Amino acid sequence: MKTILGIILLLNLQVLANAQQADSAVYFYQKGISEKAQSRWLLASKYFDQAIHNNPSYTAAYIENGYANLAMRKTDAALQNFTKLIELDASNPIAIKELTELFYNYHQYQKAIQFAEKCKDCPDAEKIIALSLFQLEEYGKAEKKLLTLVEQRPTDAELLYTLGKTYLEMQLEPQAIKYYEKAIALKTTESTWSFELALLYFAAENYASAIIYFNKATDQGYPKSREWKENVGFSYVYSGAFETGEKMLAEVHDSKPGDTDIYRDLAEFFYGRKQYDKSLGYCQKLMEMNMKDGKALYQAGLCFQKKGQTEKGKAMCDKAIEMDPSLNNLRTKRMNASM
Repeated sequence: MKTILGIILLLNLQVLANAQQADSAVYFYQKGISEKAQSRWLLASKYFDQAIHNNPSYTAAYIENGYANLAMRKTDAALQNFTKLIELDASNPIAIKELTELFYNYHQYQKAIQFAEKCKDCPDAEKIIALSLFQLEEYGKAEKKLLTLVEQRPTDAELLYTLGKTYLEMQLEPQAIKYYEKAIALKTTESTWSFELALLYFAAENYASAIIYFNKATDQGYPKSREWKENVGFSYVYSGAFETGEKMLAEVHDSKPGDTDIYRDLAEFFYGRKQYDKSLGYCQKLMEMNMKDGKALYQAGLCFQKKGQTEKGKAMCDKAIEMDPSLNNLRTKRMNASM
């Protein structure tokens, strides 16, 4: 009999303790709400933590704690709170919405898609799915989603830019250029977008447009890096503005004097344009840098042959092949091409 009474007493004490814990959880929750109203996020979060400690199933406390941590940009803590909330309530719309955005921002794109598909009231759910598909390199699926979305939201620059990037990855450059232009027209502060579009125009050999967007990029804040100067310089050269382009490329070379690529490319370019004296000038620069540069000597020999000094040119090519036997393949290809 005493044993039964003892058990009943213990049960009553446990119930009382649980009730007291529940009451204290509500107390701390209310304290947290009061601090939140004053934007005292850190103190509010501490109270919500205490409420959760006293009642681990307190869904409202997880929600408020998650929001408080987001306000403090403590995204790890926010993620932890909303993850616990979804464990307690798998269909909680607040948890689904916040986890959709958090997982996307954490580059966990598969999880972002998983929650976005459940988020019926999220205005950006379809956008997050489309952007995540692009990040996962699912370009075919991303294209379909993005095409639908840009019809619905034609002023969303990010969607237009991502569609342009999708076409770039699919090696459909004309379509990529189209959507890059639309995105940049809407959002004029994205210097990287302008630089990428300039590179697209450069690859398409539309050098005049490339120059416009290379310069637009720097107007928007893109740094005039060595890469930028080299691309712009060659764009000017290839578009026929030789003096401007050569001046820029000379500055690029001076910043890295041991680099032979710029001079070699210019030598080949001017040779292809039948400007043999200019090509010879760059061959000379290359040989001044390295007298054993067989490629430069061979290029110079070709120039002299084109200028009518056939014997001199052939002798230079023969000498170049002695220095670099691999150049004999070039001569064989040229002979075959002329047959």
